[in-house]
Amino acid sequence: MASPELQSQELSTADKLDDEIAKLRAQVESLKRDIHIHTTALLASKPIQDLLSSQRDDDPALAAQPGSDRAKLARLAADQRAHGQQCLYRACASVTTFRVRDPDPCAVDGGRVLGVRFEVMSRTRFARPYYVMLNRPYPDSPRHLRVHRHTVPACVPLSGLAARHLPPPGPRSADAEADRGEETPREKQDLPRFVRALRRELVRYHNRVAVVGDLRKAVGLDGGRRRREGAEAETETDQSAAIAVVDVSAADAEAKQIRIEWADGRSGRLVMNDDGGIVRMVVQGADGRDRETARQFLGGAVRIEEIGRHLESASAT
Repeated sequence: MASPELQSQELSTADKLDDEIAKLRAQVESLKRDIHIHTTALLASKPIQDLLSSQRDDDPALAAQPGSDRAKLARLAADQRAHGQQCLYRACASVTTFRVRDPDPCAVDGGRVLGVRFEVMSRTRFARPYYVMLNRPYPDSPRHLRVHRHTVPACVPLSGLAARHLPPPGPRSADAEADRGEETPREKQDLPRFVRALRRELVRYHNRVAVVGDLRKAVGLDGGRRRREGAEAETETDQSAAIAVVDVSAADAEAKQIRIEWADGRSGRLVMNDDGGIVRMVVQGADGRDRETARQFLGGAVRIEEIGRHLESASAT
């Protein structure tokens, strides 16, 4: 039967091999992404576009062959142009409107619905668009809108924004009946301001979620992989608090509070505002509140992005 020392050495060797395999796989994925980026950059460049167009004009029969390299390059270039045009449209026209008809035979206003589409980019990728459907359910006030359906996350204060910028019409008095064209300031709706405020909240939410992912990456928790709590992590007590972090996750649906856990059982809570500014951080250990760990983790940062850079520099050293 193997001794405990031999078993511990075998586990340590296996852990090192697993870490090396994970690093090699990450390098392979990084190289694949680099190849894709370079290919995209070459196909989108004007000299390559001019070369492909000139070859297509010189010998259209050869370029039209499905198995030829020219046809493959032309197809990839066309796909790249379409993708670039779509990304440009989604980036420049981040809010678009469209009209739809509610199939419900009992729908208000004849089933006419105004749709608003919100495009949000996070981590160099476009998220799934969010939709808000508006209708006009008030017979006495045909110009007033109301939120009918939406796909906005529950943590975004859509109802509060709608109550502020799209208030319902109030009860009409006898004087108001005499002049239907006028609206009191309290009843006046502002659809453009509602759209701008809602998109700002959506962008803030995605930025906070992305910051949590950046913090996980900074402490070595890529893909949710927790650091191994072996003897090596327990003996390195003289290192900074950032090195001993084993978990970083959002503590609430709005991603305004971040939960941090350390290998020795300490836990902390970091609170940030809507724009990523640090409001407060509290760390609790076995002996109560640990202010020194909180100071080491923050490193003098005033914004949440600065913590990620501080953790990356601490891990590198």
